[in-house]
Amino acid sequence: MPTLLEAQVPDIGNYHDVPVIELLVKPGDTVTRDQGLVTLESDKATMEVPAP
Repeated sequence: MPTLLEAQVPDIGNYHDVPVIELLVKPGDTVTRDQGLVTLESDKATMEVPAP
C-alpha cells in the first residue's frame, strides 16, 4: 500500500483562499519527491506546490 504524506502550501504572503489553477497529478499516480502537485495563483505570483 502506498505511503500517504501531507503536502504543505509554501508561505505566499498574507493571502487566504488562493485558487488552485492546475492539478498536476491525478488519483493513483506515483509521485516523487519535489514533483509538482498543484499550481496556485495569487494576485502577484503563480506557485507550484511540490510533493514532500
